[in-house]
Amino acid sequence: MVRAATPAIAARMSRQRRRDTAPEILLRRELHRRGLRFRVDHPLPGMPRRRADLLFSRARVAVFVDGCFWHGCPDHGTRPSSNAAWWSAKLDRNMERDRDTDDRLADAGWTVIRVWEHEGAQQAADRVQYAVRDRNTR
Repeated sequence: MVRAATPAIAARMSRQRRRDTAPEILLRRELHRRGLRFRVDHPLPGMPRRRADLLFSRARVAVFVDGCFWHGCPDHGTRPSSNAAWWSAKLDRNMERDRDTDDRLADAGWTVIRVWEHEGAQQAADRVQYAVRDRNTR
């Protein structure tokens, strides 16, 4: 496990929001407006310590709203130059965990949708709504 290099970094990281971020709330509002109901910050089946931002359990659709920095957005992701080795290991592990989660959910028959924080709520809601409705009509 990768640990923060200093107590100051550890303290700063512990204050980062894990849920209820602005992009997540915008997406939730839009999906709710469209009549979709979901679970928020819900544990993933068979995966301790992993949670979906939004979970449509009946349709078996898991939605993750990923921050550009923390999850390595190809368009907006950055890497700090200070303590670069530590940050690189930390961010690489986040992305590895994301891929592992996606693979494990797909193997269990779930649809996984990843939304970048910079993606518009309307477009993201379109993707989620299509997946949920498609899975519910099967």
